[in-house]
Amino acid sequence: MKHLIQQVFRSGKFVVGFAILMSILLIIIVYPLLIPDAPLAIIGQGTFFPPGIYVNTYDSLSSPVYTLNLKEAAARRIGSKLKNEDRLAMKEWLVAAGISETEIDHEDTPQLIALWEGNYDPKKSIPGMTNAKRNYFIRLNSSLSGLLSPDAAIIAAKDAQTGTLTQKGAVNQSDYVNISKVANVRVLPLGTDNFGRDMLTELVAATRVSLQIGLVAGIIATLIGLTLGLFAGYIGGFVDDVIMFITNLFTVIPGFVLLILISYSIGQEQRGAFTVATVIGFTSWVWTARAVRAQVVSLRNRDHVNLSKLSGHSIPHIIIHDILPYIASYVVMALILQISSGILAEAGLSVLGLGPKTTDVPTLGLMMNWARIYQADIQGRWWAYMPVLLSIALITFSMNLMNTGLDQIFNPALRE
Repeated sequence: MKHLIQQVFRSGKFVVGFAILMSILLIIIVYPLLIPDAPLAIIGQGTFFPPGIYVNTYDSLSSPVYTLNLKEAAARRIGSKLKNEDRLAMKEWLVAAGISETEIDHEDTPQLIALWEGNYDPKKSIPGMTNAKRNYFIRLNSSLSGLLSPDAAIIAAKDAQTGTLTQKGAVNQSDYVNISKVANVRVLPLGTDNFGRDMLTELVAATRVSLQIGLVAGIIATLIGLTLGLFAGYIGGFVDDVIMFITNLFTVIPGFVLLILISYSIGQEQRGAFTVATVIGFTSWVWTARAVRAQVVSLRNRDHVNLSKLSGHSIPHIIIHDILPYIASYVVMALILQISSGILAEAGLSVLGLGPKTTDVPTLGLMMNWARIYQADIQGRWWAYMPVLLSIALITFSMNLMNTGLDQIFNPALRE
C-alpha cells in the first residue's frame, strides 16, 4: 500500500490535480470559520455591488480627520465623475444643440463644463435622442453639479424646534480618514449578487454544496455501475443479457434528457440538494457498468479465478476477493469522473431552473442561473458569473487531471 501511494504521488499530473482540489477543500473548510455569515443573507439594498472595500459613511463623519495635499486628488475626483465617454457624449449633445464643434474641446474640463452648464436643458428636444439617452444626460448633469468648486461640503442638521437646517460641520476636499479608525468597514472581494448577498461567502458555500452533490451522485452511479458490471461480466448468460438490455436501453435515451424529465416531475419544493444528487446518480451509471463489465470479462477466466471456483467459493466471494481487487484502480478513476460529471450535471440542471430549491442552499449551478436571469453578463457584472465559472472549471480540471495521472500509472499501455 505504501509503495502504491508513493507511485501515485510520483505522477506530476495527479499531484497538480490533487493540490488544486485540496486547496479548494481547504478554502471551503476554513472560510466559514473565519466569516460565519449565512451564505444567503442579504446584506446590500441593491443589486450587483462591485468588488471593493465598503466604508460606513455615517461612521466616517465622526472619525478623526487628516489633511493630505495630494497633487492628483482633484484630477482623480473629476475623472471618477467625468469619464472620457461622458465627455464625448457631452460634446455630441452640444453639437446637436447647435454649438460649433470647433468651439468644443472635450479634454478641457473647465471649458467643457462651462459650455454644458450654459447650454444644457433637459427639456430641450434633440432629434433622434432616445429616452434612455435623455435619462443618461439628466443623471450626468446631476453628477457634474459643483464638480469644479473648491468649496467644502456642508454637513447640516434640522433643528427640532424651528425646522431649519443648521450647519454642524464641513468636509474639505483635502480631508481624509484612516480606514482603520472607521468603526464599520466591510470587504467584499467579489461584490454582491443580484439579491445583495456577499458573492464570496455565497461562492464558498455553493462550492461545498456542489462538491457534496457530485460526491453523492458519483458514489451512487459508481456503486450501481460497479454492481451491475461485476455480475454481468462474471455470471454472463441470461443475467448478462438482461443487464446489458437495461444498460442499452439507458444508453439509447440521452441521460441528460432523462435527468431533466425526472427533475421536472419531482417538483421545485421537493428538489433538495440530496434529491438532485440521487437523481443524477441514478441516471449516470451506464458507462461505468459497461466499462466494468468489459474489465470483468477479461478477468473471469484467469487462473486464480478458476482456482477459486474449484475451491467451491461462492460467486459473491469470487467477485469480491478475486476480481474486484484487480479493477479497484479503475473503479477509483470511474468514481473521480462520476463526481466531476455530477457537478457539471447539477450546474446544467440549475441553469435550466431544475436544480435544488433556490431558498435552501446555494450551488454553483444556481448562482449561474441567478446571474443569467438578472442579465449579469449583459450588464457587465463579471463578478456574478466569472468566479462561478472559474470554480467549476478548477474542480473539473483538477479531477480530470487526477484521473489522467492515475490512468498513466495503472494503465500498462500508457505507463512511462
